[in-house]
Amino acid sequence: MRLNPGLFLLSFVALTTACGGGEDAIDSVRNQPNSFAGTKNPVDDFSPGSTGDSGNTSGLSTDEVRITLEMPASLAPDGEPTRRNLRLVQPDSISVYQTNRNLQNLGSVLYTSRKDSNGFTIIRFQNGQLQGPDVIIEASYGNATLRALAADADRDIKINPFSEYLVRNTIPHYTSGEYQGIIDCVNASNNALCLNKYVWPALADQVHDFEIDIPTGASVASALDLLSQRADFASYVSSMANYALLDDQSSGKISASSADYNSVFMGVELGQTFLESSFSGSGQWGVRLGREEQTGTSSTPAYRYPGLTLASFDVFNIKVTSLATQIPYDRKTLVHKSGNDFYARGEDTWALNTHSTSPGAATLEEDARLLAGRSLYQSITDKNSARTIGWTRNPYFLDAYTGGAGSTNTGPDRALAGYFSAGKAIALESEDSKLRRKDELEVHYLSALELNLLREEGFDTDILNDRDYNTVYLTTRFSESATPVQVEAGSGSWQVRASSGNSSVTQIQAFTTLSRDSSGAAYADNTGARSDSWIITPRTALLSSGNKEIGRLNLDINNPAGASGQPDLGVGASVPDGSLLAFNLANAASTSGAMGDGLLIAGEQSLSAAPGSGQYRVQGFVLGMVDGFNRLTHLDNGVLELSGSTASLDSKTLEVLHSVNDESVSPPNSGQLSANLAYSDEGSGRVSFSAGDLLLNGLVTQDQSQFYLVLQNVTNGEEQLGLLIATRLP
Repeated sequence: MRLNPGLFLLSFVALTTACGGGEDAIDSVRNQPNSFAGTKNPVDDFSPGSTGDSGNTSGLSTDEVRITLEMPASLAPDGEPTRRNLRLVQPDSISVYQTNRNLQNLGSVLYTSRKDSNGFTIIRFQNGQLQGPDVIIEASYGNATLRALAADADRDIKINPFSEYLVRNTIPHYTSGEYQGIIDCVNASNNALCLNKYVWPALADQVHDFEIDIPTGASVASALDLLSQRADFASYVSSMANYALLDDQSSGKISASSADYNSVFMGVELGQTFLESSFSGSGQWGVRLGREEQTGTSSTPAYRYPGLTLASFDVFNIKVTSLATQIPYDRKTLVHKSGNDFYARGEDTWALNTHSTSPGAATLEEDARLLAGRSLYQSITDKNSARTIGWTRNPYFLDAYTGGAGSTNTGPDRALAGYFSAGKAIALESEDSKLRRKDELEVHYLSALELNLLREEGFDTDILNDRDYNTVYLTTRFSESATPVQVEAGSGSWQVRASSGNSSVTQIQAFTTLSRDSSGAAYADNTGARSDSWIITPRTALLSSGNKEIGRLNLDINNPAGASGQPDLGVGASVPDGSLLAFNLANAASTSGAMGDGLLIAGEQSLSAAPGSGQYRVQGFVLGMVDGFNRLTHLDNGVLELSGSTASLDSKTLEVLHSVNDESVSPPNSGQLSANLAYSDEGSGRVSFSAGDLLLNGLVTQDQSQFYLVLQNVTNGEEQLGLLIATRLP
């Protein structure tokens, strides 16, 4: 079991792991009407400053927790409706006990309980707040019993099918040795604190951020079956449970006390829209691209730039890394309706939105991988308009590569990750100065790549000149034309030279286009090639300290766009030494043809041979199309292993399938991508992998720590294109 050995560190983790805004409640007694006066319900308390979950710590001391019981609707038809189609009720009974890996009741722990003025059950642990997975709180209502871990970061302990799933699907899956190691970690004294004890409060809290509706008629058993079939939810819980096994010897910290990064972000989504009645229920592709946001006025300009901040410090000899992300983004979508009608939506429909993670603690494993469970804040667009939309996103497990040219005074020059997050768009209605959830407007499933490149004040684009790069890219083009869907992906090379005060790019690309025409037919064209001359110029950032060059870049055809103009091709960034560049391409239209909206990555060419051994974490997305179906596949932290002239790729996948004729979109299903590949070094840092119709082409960085690859495949007649990153594992 044991208890809080360091209030300062506990307070830090509690503040930095998915804090909430809206709050839940339970009624004072089961047989009274469910009025819930004086409390907050997430249904009518949607807040952009919180995650989908919420916490109510009002009136609690530091060693107290509040209990909220949420039941499936069929088991509590008179309970107050709350989000996820659950019902708030007062439990008939509550018990608290110590447990083992077999979930046996080993006896009560020292606690007292009381009811507050609103009917909440409040539990006070006499030896301090719990941190481990060895104490259970069990609540009964009618004939149903549900459990939750007593450790919870926000101290508003939800007991519901999500908490029951967590209890059943983590603790019993450990070996006796693993479980004992976890308990030893939790019980460590002040002189031997183990950081990963704090996985449990974060995990117990974050499972409630998932926006997964429990069917009205569900029993406890069928609700748990539903959650087990949600591959994204199950994968997240499994990854966090494995994360808890890391020992304190694995954790490090970044070299600098803090480090700021420019973020280049692309998300590809597939989902279902209910926004407009004429195509309600139809499937929908979408693309999201990071973009700066103007927050000031014309007379007093100010901007919010896509970025990540890492900070490290020692507390009681434990190395703690905290991180926070804020990425404004543009969105474009294409509705694909039964009968092959297509409707494109851009900035006229979608206001600039924000992808923002709740600040939280993470583990830097062997100075190479940044690991954490990440919660995302809700956001609101078109507030106070005729159509106010609330956006809520599910948590994800972060497994990011950190490395590159750091020093004793600076952080790693890059933090690179791919992840999957589902979410919803919800109509909001103002009632009594609160925003109440109304109809669901969308469900969407997002696979994202995020390249965070270290900011350096005084960055000079001259460092890019007289260098050669290899490139990969993927773009989308959505329209209501004869070819409404086009996905283009390719690889090539850049020569960057000084010319007329700019960095001039001579580039060559070979690419493949995956298309769907207005009849619904899907096909791939493998014959594309492009040669262009572009320019790279600095994109000055307006910071609180004034105008600064921090590594942000414009990619144009001829004339520089300047600090606030829209470049012909896109906005990107560079690491300080210029060895890696990334750009968000937006409406990119080169002189040799349209490219579209997407992500381009350029890595400096290498004179060394490509690596012949090693293991690499694989992340990324694949878009697939065949007549009557669209598919989004996310590679869920797979492994690419090199062995001479061969390689193996083994990755779990999360797959979302849109059936056009049925107008149905499946929640994420679990799949597998496994292949034995022929591996070829094409010279100068270019590489290729192949196995039948599966082709991977791209680049390896000079230090051989990263691959950036375009995927092309045909499986069961389905044409597929994708973009992957593979980063070295310790």
